[in-house]
Amino acid sequence: MTMAKAINAGLRRVLAEDPKTLLMGEDIGKLGGVYRITEGLQAEFGEDRVVDSPLAESGIIGTSIGLALRGYRPIAEIQFDGFVFPGFNQITTQLAKLHMRSEGVLTVPVTIRIPFGGGIGSVEHHSESPEALFAHTAGLRIMTPSTPHDAYWMIQEAVASPDPVIFFEPKRRYWLKGDVDTEHRAAPAASAQVVRQGSDATVVAWGPLVPVALAAAQAAQEDGRDVEVIDLRSLSPIDFDTITASAQKTGRLVVMHEAPTFGGLGGEIAARVTERAFYSLQAPVLRLGGFHMPYPPSKVEANYLPDIDRLLEALDRSFAH
Repeated sequence: MTMAKAINAGLRRVLAEDPKTLLMGEDIGKLGGVYRITEGLQAEFGEDRVVDSPLAESGIIGTSIGLALRGYRPIAEIQFDGFVFPGFNQITTQLAKLHMRSEGVLTVPVTIRIPFGGGIGSVEHHSESPEALFAHTAGLRIMTPSTPHDAYWMIQEAVASPDPVIFFEPKRRYWLKGDVDTEHRAAPAASAQVVRQGSDATVVAWGPLVPVALAAAQAAQEDGRDVEVIDLRSLSPIDFDTITASAQKTGRLVVMHEAPTFGGLGGEIAARVTERAFYSLQAPVLRLGGFHMPYPPSKVEANYLPDIDRLLEALDRSFAH
C-alpha cells in the first residue's frame, strides 16, 4: 500500500483499539485532509472522534494539551509544515515541559502529525523542514518514517507513547508504495536501521531522502564504491550507537537532509560521531542539505533539494581525502 494508506490504516487501528484517542485538525473530517490521510475515519468513528477544527494551530495544540491532561490521547494534524509556527509556542513552552514541570506527575501524550519537506511543487510555507527547531527542545520525541511499513507501525507507537511526539510525514513520499506487514511490528522507532549494507562509506538520511540515498548508493556501486545507508527514523532521541558503529566500519560518513545545512541536525550528528569515532574516520564527516535561504519557488526547488548527483559529489569529496 502507499504510505498515505498505511498511515490511515495505523490511525484507524488506534481509534478502534482505544476510545480515548481522537483526531483533530483542519479539514481532516469530511474532506479527509488535504492529502486524504484521514479519509473515511470521520464516517467510521464520528465527529466527536475525528474533529474538524477551526483554522487556528495554537488552538489545536492548546486544546490537545488540555485533552491529554484529562486522560485522552489526541492526535493533532498540522495541515502543512510551515503552518506549525502559530502553535510553536504551545509546543515548546507548554507541551514539551509539563511532564518535568510537574515532577513527573503529569503526562501529555499528544501526537502532532506534520507533513513536511519539499518536492511537491507547492507555494511558500508548504515545503519546510523544521525538525531541528523541535529537536533542540528537550521533552519531545520526534519520528519520521520513510516506508509504508514503518509509517503504519510508527504512528501507532507515537500515539501509545506517554511523551509528546512530533510525527513528521514526508509528504512527497505519501504515494510511495511498499509492503506493509500488519502482524509483525517494525523495529522500535528510536532505533536507526541499516537499510543497505556497505563497507566503504556511510550515508545517514531520514524521511523523504532515504530513497535518494539508496538510489545514490546503487549508482556508487557501479563505480566500485560500497555505500552503507542508514535510515535514522528517530530525530530525538537519535540512535548514535548505530551511526557510530557504521562510521567505524566504513571510515567515512555523509549526513543529508532537506533542511538547510546551517544549524541543521546534520551538524549535531557530525559532531557526535567525530567525538566517538575520530580515530576510525578516514575523512571529515560531511553534511549535505538545503541552502541557507528561505525555501525557493517551486520552479527552482530542484536546485535547492539534495539529490543523487549532489550526494555522489559529496561521496567523491569524502573519498578524495
